[in-house]
Amino acid sequence: MYTFKKEERLCNKKLIERLFHNGSSFLCYPFKVSWLIAPDNQTVSAQVLFAVAKKRYKRAVDRNLLKRRMREAYRLAKHDHLYNHLVAVEKPILLSIGYIGKEIEDYAMMEKKMQKALAQLCTQIV
Repeated sequence: MYTFKKEERLCNKKLIERLFHNGSSFLCYPFKVSWLIAPDNQTVSAQVLFAVAKKRYKRAVDRNLLKRRMREAYRLAKHDHLYNHLVAVEKPILLSIGYIGKEIEDYAMMEKKMQKALAQLCTQIV
């Protein structure tokens, strides 16, 4: 239930390009969420990509820390806040969550904001 498998990661360059060119996005500080209804041949409900700007965080250690925290918050919240809705509407999605915050936030705040961002995403997917 609380897993994050390889199939759930968005790795395909063509799909990533399509997501950023044709997808919708919104801000839920400190996250920028971009999403797109996926092609019909997708097996999982959502494929997700996590990004932290190298321009804002020069050190790889900081970028990796933020991505690790984002992944963990997503892993714990996805089932309750996202997957149940996606299964109900029968629409798989491609999802990108970028960190746009100016400072490295603690995990508790990041988890709360991730839940809020996923709830906001569910309201946009109809």
